[in-house]
Amino acid sequence: MTLAKRIGYQSWSHVATAYGIIVGLGMLSALFRYFRFPDFSVPLQVNFFIASLIGAAFIWETLRVINLTLNRYYPFERSVYGRIVLQLIIGSAFGLFCRILIYLFAEPHFPFQLDSLFLAVTWALWILFPSGINLIFFAGYFFNQWKAGLVKTERLEREKAQVQFDNLKNQLNPHFLFNALTSLNSLIKEDQQLASLFLQHLSKVYRYVLQHQEETLVSIQTELEFIKNYIFLAQTRFDKALLIVVHIEPRCLDKRIIPVTIQVLLENAFKHNVLEVDRPLRIEIVTEGDFLLIRNNLQKRRIVEGSNQLGLENLKSLYRYFSTRPLQVEQTETSFMVKVPLL
Repeated sequence: MTLAKRIGYQSWSHVATAYGIIVGLGMLSALFRYFRFPDFSVPLQVNFFIASLIGAAFIWETLRVINLTLNRYYPFERSVYGRIVLQLIIGSAFGLFCRILIYLFAEPHFPFQLDSLFLAVTWALWILFPSGINLIFFAGYFFNQWKAGLVKTERLEREKAQVQFDNLKNQLNPHFLFNALTSLNSLIKEDQQLASLFLQHLSKVYRYVLQHQEETLVSIQTELEFIKNYIFLAQTRFDKALLIVVHIEPRCLDKRIIPVTIQVLLENAFKHNVLEVDRPLRIEIVTEGDFLLIRNNLQKRRIVEGSNQLGLENLKSLYRYFSTRPLQVEQTETSFMVKVPLL
Protein backbone atom coordinates (compact mmCIF):
# COMPACT_ATOMS: atom_id res chain seq x y z
CA MET A 1 0.00 0.00 0.00
CA THR A 2 1.39 3.41 -0.97
CA LEU A 3 1.83 6.22 1.53
CA ALA A 4 -0.95 8.20 -0.18
CA LYS A 5 -3.44 5.37 0.44
CA ARG A 6 -2.25 4.94 4.01
CA ILE A 7 -3.22 8.53 4.76
CA GLY A 8 -6.59 8.11 3.06
CA TYR A 9 -5.94 9.40 -0.47
CA GLN A 10 -6.38 7.25 -3.57
CA SER A 11 -3.11 8.52 -5.10
CA TRP A 12 -0.62 11.37 -4.93
CA SER A 13 -2.45 13.10 -7.77
CA HIS A 14 -5.46 13.43 -5.45
CA VAL A 15 -3.21 14.99 -2.80
CA ALA A 16 -1.82 17.43 -5.37
CA THR A 17 -5.33 18.30 -6.57
CA ALA A 18 -6.66 18.94 -3.05
CA TYR A 19 -3.79 21.18 -2.02
CA GLY A 20 -3.66 22.85 -5.41
CA ILE A 21 -7.26 23.96 -4.86
CA ILE A 22 -6.42 25.13 -1.33
CA VAL A 23 -3.49 27.23 -2.56
CA GLY A 24 -5.58 28.61 -5.41
CA LEU A 25 -8.36 29.69 -3.06
CA GLY A 26 -5.75 31.18 -0.72
CA MET A 27 -4.37 33.30 -3.56
CA LEU A 28 -7.86 34.50 -4.49
CA SER A 29 -8.45 35.45 -0.86
CA ALA A 30 -5.14 37.32 -0.81
CA LEU A 31 -6.15 39.31 -3.92
CA PHE A 32 -9.50 40.14 -2.32
CA ARG A 33 -7.80 41.38 0.84
CA TYR A 34 -5.28 43.37 -1.19
CA PHE A 35 -8.00 45.36 -2.97
CA ARG A 36 -10.52 45.39 -0.10
CA PHE A 37 -7.99 46.42 2.56
CA PRO A 38 -5.29 48.47 0.78
CA ASP A 39 -4.08 49.86 4.10
CA PHE A 40 -2.78 46.45 5.20
CA SER A 41 0.99 46.28 5.16
CA VAL A 42 2.81 43.68 3.04
CA PRO A 43 3.99 41.66 6.09
CA LEU A 44 0.40 41.61 7.36
CA GLN A 45 -0.89 40.42 3.98
CA VAL A 46 1.73 37.66 3.92
CA ASN A 47 0.86 36.61 7.47
CA PHE A 48 -2.83 36.44 6.54
CA PHE A 49 -2.00 34.39 3.44
CA ILE A 50 0.09 31.88 5.41
CA ALA A 51 -2.48 31.70 8.20
CA SER A 52 -5.30 31.13 5.70
CA LEU A 53 -3.39 28.28 4.02
CA ILE A 54 -2.65 26.63 7.37
CA GLY A 55 -6.26 27.09 8.49
CA ALA A 56 -7.72 25.77 5.24
CA ALA A 57 -5.42 22.74 5.30
CA PHE A 58 -6.31 22.08 8.95
CA ILE A 59 -10.04 22.29 8.23
CA TRP A 60 -9.75 20.13 5.11
CA GLU A 61 -7.74 17.41 6.82
CA THR A 62 -9.95 17.40 9.92
CA LEU A 63 -13.12 17.07 7.85
CA ARG A 64 -11.45 14.40 5.71
CA VAL A 65 -10.54 12.40 8.81
CA ILE A 66 -14.11 12.76 10.06
CA ASN A 67 -15.35 11.53 6.68
CA LEU A 68 -13.00 8.51 6.77
CA THR A 69 -13.98 7.71 10.35
CA LEU A 70 -17.68 7.82 9.50
CA ASN A 71 -16.98 5.61 6.47
CA ARG A 72 -15.70 3.04 8.93
CA TYR A 73 -18.22 3.32 11.76
CA TYR A 74 -21.31 4.74 10.04
CA PRO A 75 -21.05 3.96 6.29
CA PHE A 76 -23.51 5.21 3.68
CA GLU A 77 -24.73 1.63 3.21
CA ARG A 78 -26.13 1.70 6.74
CA SER A 79 -28.29 4.77 6.12
CA VAL A 80 -27.61 7.30 3.37
CA TYR A 81 -29.79 10.05 4.79
CA GLY A 82 -28.69 9.42 8.37
CA ARG A 83 -25.04 9.54 7.35
CA ILE A 84 -25.43 12.79 5.39
CA VAL A 85 -27.29 14.54 8.23
CA LEU A 86 -24.81 13.33 10.85
CA GLN A 87 -21.79 14.43 8.83
CA LEU A 88 -23.30 17.86 8.12
CA ILE A 89 -24.05 18.38 11.83
CA ILE A 90 -20.53 17.34 12.87
CA GLY A 91 -19.03 19.57 10.18
CA SER A 92 -21.09 22.58 11.19
CA ALA A 93 -20.19 22.04 14.84
CA PHE A 94 -16.52 21.87 13.90
CA GLY A 95 -16.82 25.09 11.87
CA LEU A 96 -18.49 26.82 14.80
CA PHE A 97 -15.72 25.59 17.10
CA CYS A 98 -13.07 27.06 14.77
CA ARG A 99 -14.92 30.38 14.65
CA ILE A 100 -15.06 30.50 18.45
CA LEU A 101 -11.30 29.91 18.64
CA ILE A 102 -10.71 32.80 16.23
CA TYR A 103 -13.09 34.99 18.24
CA LEU A 104 -11.32 34.22 21.52
CA PHE A 105 -7.67 34.06 20.52
CA ALA A 106 -7.19 35.81 17.17
CA GLU A 107 -9.58 38.74 16.84
CA PRO A 108 -8.35 40.54 20.00
CA HIS A 109 -4.91 40.74 18.39
CA PHE A 110 -6.03 42.11 15.00
CA PRO A 111 -4.36 45.52 14.36
CA PHE A 112 -7.66 46.84 12.94
CA GLN A 113 -11.35 46.96 13.81
CA LEU A 114 -13.93 44.90 11.83
CA ASP A 115 -17.49 46.13 11.51
CA SER A 116 -20.26 44.18 13.23
CA LEU A 117 -22.04 43.19 9.97
CA PHE A 118 -18.86 41.61 8.58
CA LEU A 119 -18.31 39.70 11.81
CA ALA A 120 -21.90 38.40 11.79
CA VAL A 121 -21.43 37.13 8.23
CA THR A 122 -18.21 35.34 9.15
CA TRP A 123 -20.03 33.37 11.85
CA ALA A 124 -22.52 32.09 9.27
CA LEU A 125 -19.77 31.34 6.75
CA TRP A 126 -17.73 29.33 9.24
CA ILE A 127 -20.78 27.17 9.90
CA LEU A 128 -21.59 26.73 6.20
CA PHE A 129 -18.02 26.34 4.91
CA PRO A 130 -17.57 22.77 6.29
CA SER A 131 -20.87 21.81 4.67
CA GLY A 132 -19.41 22.79 1.29
CA ILE A 133 -16.38 20.58 1.91
CA ASN A 134 -18.61 17.71 3.03
CA LEU A 135 -20.60 18.07 -0.18
CA ILE A 136 -17.36 17.37 -2.03
CA PHE A 137 -16.95 14.14 -0.05
CA PHE A 138 -20.57 13.18 -0.74
CA ALA A 139 -20.16 13.86 -4.45
CA GLY A 140 -16.96 11.78 -4.50
CA TYR A 141 -18.71 8.86 -2.82
CA PHE A 142 -21.72 8.86 -5.17
CA PHE A 143 -19.47 9.31 -8.22
CA ASN A 144 -17.39 6.29 -7.19
CA GLN A 145 -20.58 4.31 -6.60
CA TRP A 146 -21.79 5.29 -10.06
CA LYS A 147 -18.49 4.18 -11.64
CA ALA A 148 -18.54 0.92 -9.69
CA GLY A 149 -22.11 0.34 -10.86
CA LEU A 150 -21.09 0.86 -14.48
CA VAL A 151 -18.19 -1.57 -14.13
CA LYS A 152 -20.42 -4.13 -12.44
CA THR A 153 -23.12 -3.75 -15.09
CA GLU A 154 -20.57 -4.12 -17.87
CA ARG A 155 -19.07 -7.20 -16.22
CA LEU A 156 -22.50 -8.78 -15.76
CA GLU A 157 -23.45 -8.01 -19.37
CA ARG A 158 -20.21 -9.54 -20.56
CA GLU A 159 -20.75 -12.63 -18.44
CA LYS A 160 -24.30 -12.86 -19.74
CA ALA A 161 -23.11 -12.60 -23.34
CA GLN A 162 -20.41 -15.21 -22.70
CA VAL A 163 -22.94 -17.59 -21.15
CA GLN A 164 -25.31 -17.09 -24.06
CA PHE A 165 -22.51 -17.71 -26.53
CA ASP A 166 -21.40 -20.82 -24.64
CA ASN A 167 -24.99 -22.06 -24.70
CA LEU A 168 -25.08 -21.43 -28.42
CA LYS A 169 -21.88 -23.46 -28.90
CA ASN A 170 -23.27 -26.21 -26.71
CA GLN A 171 -26.40 -26.28 -28.87
CA LEU A 172 -24.35 -26.37 -32.06
CA ASN A 173 -22.08 -29.20 -30.99
CA PRO A 174 -24.78 -31.87 -30.49
CA HIS A 175 -26.54 -30.72 -33.67
CA PHE A 176 -23.27 -30.80 -35.59
CA LEU A 177 -22.30 -34.17 -34.09
CA PHE A 178 -25.66 -35.70 -35.03
CA ASN A 179 -25.29 -34.56 -38.65
CA ALA A 180 -21.66 -35.68 -38.76
CA LEU A 181 -22.47 -39.16 -37.42
CA THR A 182 -25.35 -39.48 -39.86
CA SER A 183 -23.01 -38.64 -42.73
CA LEU A 184 -20.36 -40.99 -41.36
CA ASN A 185 -22.86 -43.83 -41.21
CA SER A 186 -23.66 -43.36 -44.88
CA LEU A 187 -19.97 -43.13 -45.82
CA ILE A 188 -19.11 -46.36 -44.02
CA LYS A 189 -21.50 -48.17 -46.32
CA GLU A 190 -20.43 -46.38 -49.51
CA ASP A 191 -16.74 -45.43 -49.15
CA GLN A 192 -14.82 -46.75 -46.15
CA GLN A 193 -11.62 -44.87 -47.05
CA LEU A 194 -13.48 -41.57 -47.18
CA ALA A 195 -15.28 -42.54 -43.97
CA SER A 196 -11.92 -43.04 -42.25
CA LEU A 197 -10.72 -39.64 -43.50
CA PHE A 198 -14.00 -38.06 -42.40
CA LEU A 199 -13.58 -39.52 -38.91
CA GLN A 200 -10.02 -38.14 -38.65
CA HIS A 201 -11.23 -34.62 -39.47
CA LEU A 202 -14.12 -34.99 -37.03
CA SER A 203 -11.73 -35.93 -34.22
CA LYS A 204 -9.56 -32.87 -35.04
CA VAL A 205 -12.61 -30.61 -34.85
CA TYR A 206 -13.53 -31.85 -31.38
CA ARG A 207 -9.92 -31.82 -30.22
CA TYR A 208 -9.79 -28.13 -31.13
CA VAL A 209 -13.04 -27.41 -29.27
CA LEU A 210 -11.77 -29.18 -26.16
CA GLN A 211 -8.36 -27.48 -26.27
CA HIS A 212 -9.73 -23.95 -26.71
CA GLN A 213 -13.05 -24.02 -24.89
CA GLU A 214 -11.60 -22.02 -21.96
CA GLU A 215 -9.73 -19.48 -24.12
CA THR A 216 -11.20 -16.05 -24.71
CA LEU A 217 -9.38 -15.32 -27.97
CA VAL A 218 -7.39 -17.31 -30.54
CA SER A 219 -5.33 -16.26 -33.53
CA ILE A 220 -6.80 -16.34 -37.04
CA GLN A 221 -4.14 -18.87 -38.00
CA THR A 222 -5.21 -21.20 -35.18
CA GLU A 223 -8.88 -20.78 -36.09
CA LEU A 224 -8.15 -21.49 -39.77
CA GLU A 225 -6.42 -24.77 -38.95
CA PHE A 226 -9.59 -25.80 -37.14
CA ILE A 227 -12.02 -24.49 -39.74
CA LYS A 228 -10.30 -26.40 -42.56
CA ASN A 229 -11.27 -29.65 -40.83
CA TYR A 230 -14.77 -28.34 -40.28
CA ILE A 231 -15.10 -27.30 -43.94
CA PHE A 232 -13.98 -30.76 -45.06
CA LEU A 233 -16.79 -32.30 -42.99
CA ALA A 234 -19.35 -29.82 -44.29
CA GLN A 235 -18.36 -30.29 -47.95
CA THR A 236 -18.38 -34.07 -47.54
CA ARG A 237 -21.87 -33.79 -46.09
CA PHE A 238 -23.34 -31.37 -48.67
CA ASP A 239 -21.10 -32.33 -51.61
CA LYS A 240 -21.64 -30.03 -54.63
CA ALA A 241 -24.42 -28.14 -52.89
CA LEU A 242 -21.80 -26.22 -50.93
CA LEU A 243 -18.90 -24.11 -52.19
CA ILE A 244 -16.56 -22.45 -49.66
CA VAL A 245 -13.68 -20.14 -50.58
CA VAL A 246 -11.12 -19.07 -47.96
CA HIS A 247 -8.69 -16.23 -48.61
CA ILE A 248 -6.96 -14.68 -45.61
CA GLU A 249 -4.24 -12.08 -46.04
CA PRO A 250 -0.95 -13.18 -44.41
CA ARG A 251 -0.78 -9.95 -42.38
CA CYS A 252 -4.00 -10.94 -40.60
CA LEU A 253 -2.89 -14.39 -39.44
CA ASP A 254 -1.70 -13.08 -36.06
CA LYS A 255 -4.94 -11.15 -35.46
CA ARG A 256 -7.35 -12.69 -32.98
CA ILE A 257 -11.02 -13.62 -32.78
CA ILE A 258 -13.30 -15.43 -30.35
CA PRO A 259 -12.96 -19.23 -30.72
CA VAL A 260 -15.38 -21.03 -33.10
CA THR A 261 -16.77 -17.73 -34.40
CA ILE A 262 -16.43 -18.97 -37.98
CA GLN A 263 -18.06 -22.31 -37.15
CA VAL A 264 -21.03 -20.52 -35.57
CA LEU A 265 -21.45 -18.30 -38.63
CA LEU A 266 -21.13 -21.22 -41.06
CA GLU A 267 -23.71 -23.20 -39.11
CA ASN A 268 -25.92 -20.12 -39.21
CA ALA A 269 -25.59 -20.03 -43.02
CA PHE A 270 -26.38 -23.76 -43.34
CA LYS A 271 -29.39 -23.44 -41.06
CA HIS A 272 -31.02 -20.49 -42.83
CA ASN A 273 -30.29 -21.24 -46.49
CA VAL A 274 -31.26 -23.89 -49.01
CA LEU A 275 -28.39 -26.13 -50.15
CA GLU A 276 -29.06 -27.93 -53.46
CA VAL A 277 -26.76 -29.13 -56.21
CA ASP A 278 -28.47 -26.92 -58.78
CA ARG A 279 -28.58 -24.05 -56.28
CA PRO A 280 -25.31 -24.32 -54.34
CA LEU A 281 -24.65 -22.18 -51.29
CA ARG A 282 -21.49 -20.15 -51.94
CA ILE A 283 -19.63 -18.90 -48.86
CA GLU A 284 -16.56 -16.66 -48.83
CA ILE A 285 -14.28 -16.31 -45.83
CA VAL A 286 -12.00 -13.38 -46.57
CA THR A 287 -10.27 -10.46 -44.88
CA GLU A 288 -10.90 -6.84 -45.70
CA GLY A 289 -8.97 -4.24 -43.75
CA ASP A 290 -9.30 -5.09 -40.07
CA PHE A 291 -12.36 -7.27 -40.54
CA LEU A 292 -12.99 -10.92 -41.28
CA LEU A 293 -15.88 -11.28 -43.75
CA ILE A 294 -18.13 -14.34 -43.92
CA ARG A 295 -20.38 -13.78 -46.94
CA ASN A 296 -22.89 -16.04 -48.66
CA ASN A 297 -25.48 -15.82 -51.40
CA LEU A 298 -28.99 -15.56 -49.96
CA GLN A 299 -31.46 -18.35 -50.64
CA LYS A 300 -33.58 -18.49 -47.51
CA ARG A 301 -35.36 -21.54 -46.22
CA ARG A 302 -39.07 -21.11 -45.66
CA ILE A 303 -38.89 -22.97 -42.35
CA VAL A 304 -35.83 -22.83 -40.10
CA GLU A 305 -35.68 -25.49 -37.40
CA GLY A 306 -34.19 -24.69 -33.98
CA SER A 307 -33.54 -21.01 -34.67
CA ASN A 308 -34.07 -18.58 -31.81
CA GLN A 309 -32.52 -15.61 -33.66
CA LEU A 310 -30.10 -15.01 -30.76
CA GLY A 311 -26.88 -16.39 -32.22
CA LEU A 312 -25.74 -13.23 -33.99
CA GLU A 313 -26.96 -11.00 -31.17
CA ASN A 314 -24.88 -12.97 -28.66
CA LEU A 315 -21.84 -12.65 -30.91
CA LYS A 316 -22.43 -8.91 -31.21
CA SER A 317 -22.70 -8.55 -27.44
CA LEU A 318 -19.51 -10.52 -26.84
CA TYR A 319 -17.42 -8.68 -29.43
CA ARG A 320 -18.59 -5.37 -27.99
CA TYR A 321 -16.38 -6.04 -24.95
CA PHE A 322 -13.26 -6.71 -26.98
CA SER A 323 -13.41 -4.03 -29.65
CA THR A 324 -14.74 -0.55 -30.24
CA ARG A 325 -15.53 -1.74 -33.78
CA PRO A 326 -18.79 -3.68 -33.61
CA LEU A 327 -19.58 -6.95 -35.35
CA GLN A 328 -21.62 -5.89 -38.37
CA VAL A 329 -24.39 -7.72 -40.23
CA GLU A 330 -25.27 -6.61 -43.76
CA GLN A 331 -28.02 -8.14 -45.86
CA THR A 332 -29.19 -7.39 -49.40
CA GLU A 333 -31.71 -9.12 -51.62
CA THR A 334 -29.04 -11.49 -52.89
CA SER A 335 -26.43 -11.80 -50.14
CA PHE A 336 -25.82 -11.99 -46.42
CA MET A 337 -22.55 -10.89 -44.80
CA VAL A 338 -21.13 -10.73 -41.31
CA LYS A 339 -18.08 -8.54 -40.66
CA VAL A 340 -16.10 -9.70 -37.64
CA PRO A 341 -13.60 -7.20 -36.17
CA LEU A 342 -10.08 -8.56 -35.95
CA LEU A 343 -8.59 -8.01 -32.50
